[in-house]
Amino acid sequence: MRIAVLCDVHGNLTALDAVLDELAHEGFDLIVSGGDVAAGPQPRECLERLAALGDRIRWVMGNADREVVSAFDGALAEDPDDPASRSAHFAARRVHRAHRDLLASFAPTVSAGGVLVCHGTPASDTAIVTPRTDPDRLAEAVRDVREPTVVGGHVHLQFLQRSGTVQWVNAGSVGMPYEGAPGAYWLALTSEAPDLRRTAYDVGAAEAAIRATGYPDADDVVAAIAGAVSREEALDAFSPL
Repeated sequence: MRIAVLCDVHGNLTALDAVLDELAHEGFDLIVSGGDVAAGPQPRECLERLAALGDRIRWVMGNADREVVSAFDGALAEDPDDPASRSAHFAARRVHRAHRDLLASFAPTVSAGGVLVCHGTPASDTAIVTPRTDPDRLAEAVRDVREPTVVGGHVHLQFLQRSGTVQWVNAGSVGMPYEGAPGAYWLALTSEAPDLRRTAYDVGAAEAAIRATGYPDADDVVAAIAGAVSREEALDAFSPL
């Protein structure tokens, strides 16, 4: 089975379309959305693009997906000083009930083809695993996992790490990467080793589309897609397991 894992789209439709075009040419059997699809500039459009894949897509819940649902339901207080709150409420005001219900249906994890896909860790969509994570802490996080490969997202960085018999892979971020170079980052899983992929796209067009939405944190998204956020800067900002 050929599986593509797309994490952390964060409402960047231009990046998502570029990856989907590439997938269409390569004939993947299954696409797994690894969470945090809608919290960003173009939430409705990104959800609809992926939902159009029908039974070829499975969905993992990300922390930002939960927050959009909570904002839609009036259960998340709007805090103008909190970027996550601003993003969730921006998205919640731009999606319809059907989009909200789709987001609420996402699963904590998805298992397919010997791979377990989660957002943060199998037990938490907010836990942070990075290349700096202590191996013993990572071993504890995957202790109950039966699959030989675990794929995560959440930190917007691609990397591979091993914990005993389990291979940990981060798919990176399609829409808001912290890689120090522009592109949409995702993961291809085939019978060979995990293939960390990067799809080039028109960052200028993405910037124009993002700014046209009035998204309150457009500058942050544009900086990330332009490659202005380095891996080391991102790693220094995280507090990993």
